[in-house]
Amino acid sequence: MIQCLLGKNATVTVCHSKTKNIEEITKNADIIIVAIGKAEFLKADMVKTGAVIIDVGINRLNDGKIIGDAEFEKISKKASYITPVPGGVGPMTVAMLLSNLVTAAKKIN
Repeated sequence: MIQCLLGKNATVTVCHSKTKNIEEITKNADIIIVAIGKAEFLKADMVKTGAVIIDVGINRLNDGKIIGDAEFEKISKKASYITPVPGGVGPMTVAMLLSNLVTAAKKIN
């Protein structure tokens, strides 16, 4: 995703769970792709109004419910768009995996 964005001349900042002052960085981002592996890590107060949130995280709670790395309910009131979990980028990931598998299989034969 980073390479795709850079290819379109976007300015890309990469953060991780140990990034200092991560809230300051996320508050200024137009697009946030969150894949940190912590349920509801990204909070509404970390997101600027109108931002686009792409939640790649999948977390299963003790009650079996699946949620993402972004606080969906609160952020959805603030962001211009947020992908749901489940049902957001997961199906696209599976589709691209299968597409790559078919491509690889054709190259073997």
